[in-house]
Amino acid sequence: RICKDSRSKNQCSMILHENQNQIAKSTKRFRVVNCGRRFGKTYLASEEIKGKALFSKEGSKIVYIAPTYGQAHDIMWGILKKEFSAITLKANETKLELEVMNKEGKTVHILLRGWEAIETLRGQEFVLVVLDEVASMKKFWVGWHEVLRPALASTKGDALFLSTPKGFNHFYDLYNMQNDKERGLDYESFHFTTYDNPHIAKEEIDSARREMVEDKFAQEYLADFRKQEGLVYKEFNRKYHLFDFDVIPNESEKIAGIDFGFTNPTAILDIRRDYDNNYFVVREYYKTQQTEENIAEYVANQRFNAVYPDPENPSAIKKLTDYGVNVREVIKNKDSVTSGINVVRELFKQFKLKIHVSCHNLINELETYHYPENMKGDNENPEKENDHLLDALRYALSTNRPVERETYTQIVEYANQREERLRNDAE
Repeated sequence: RICKDSRSKNQCSMILHENQNQIAKSTKRFRVVNCGRRFGKTYLASEEIKGKALFSKEGSKIVYIAPTYGQAHDIMWGILKKEFSAITLKANETKLELEVMNKEGKTVHILLRGWEAIETLRGQEFVLVVLDEVASMKKFWVGWHEVLRPALASTKGDALFLSTPKGFNHFYDLYNMQNDKERGLDYESFHFTTYDNPHIAKEEIDSARREMVEDKFAQEYLADFRKQEGLVYKEFNRKYHLFDFDVIPNESEKIAGIDFGFTNPTAILDIRRDYDNNYFVVREYYKTQQTEENIAEYVANQRFNAVYPDPENPSAIKKLTDYGVNVREVIKNKDSVTSGINVVRELFKQFKLKIHVSCHNLINELETYHYPENMKGDNENPEKENDHLLDALRYALSTNRPVERETYTQIVEYANQREERLRNDAE
């Protein structure tokens, strides 16, 4: 840290304004900064990188990550080149990498990357990771848990998360990590508005406020979490549609929706229906690099009564049937996306669809899945992003047909026959 590791508090205060200084002095490993535009997060990030680089051991690596390579270049490259100009040993303009000499004459490596190339950092080690505009990073939890968090393990490195909010997405969940007392996570969160930067004239911010709609100003300048514009599932509300119990009363059927993937995540939802035809999503499966064999083995072991997969992957569907999975046909046509969305929305409206609180990726997709700006027609499909689990949900709920109580015996009979067939096959 600048204040903790490298400079006195008085020196730190000379460099950072009072509110930036609060963040720099935190002793937590993982700091989450939710701030309005022009708060000064870029300058804070550059000072954090500088402070860590000057006092790290030989060969240490620091990485700054923006949503894209172009943003990393435009936001931070020029600043760091200037800040380290006197001690730069080597600068790679193409790869956006600096080798600098620290206070003890040791070499430290500073990398700039775009989130779209996060996989290139897999297997590396860092003493500091700075992530800028976190709310705009797609599939954030996959990149954080599978690539970046392990990269900090051996060094016991730190992470600084910076962003202006963008609806109730993964950044909202990240911001609230400090409240998870049960797991004792080493997080601290900060909230500052544009007004909290003493170098920005209050009259200028007030002028912007008069020009903008309330929600947009609240998000961009006050760093207030608001629902994203153009949401597909605007009926979804955490207060009414989440649950945290483990047993589903009067459960009648166990079904699954599947959206196949490899580079993109494979998305599988474990869904239970009760006798009153309420649906409960109890578990999500969300993993990259999964083969058809991996998927079929996982699904078969879950003993679903019926499975509703993406029909555009016949080889994966065949693999499921080879494993004895009861695969149901999902119809896909030009209207299937719209009609499927309407089914899910109606279930939310009637409070007949509930999501378990542990389904973080599904909740994130529900709160970020949106229509294109300046839609040309009511039937236009949503943006094709943040939708893998939502596709799985749509396949299952738009195809599954609720049953009357008396037909439950047929479901049980089928399940028993299937169990017996699997046992015979095993023998």
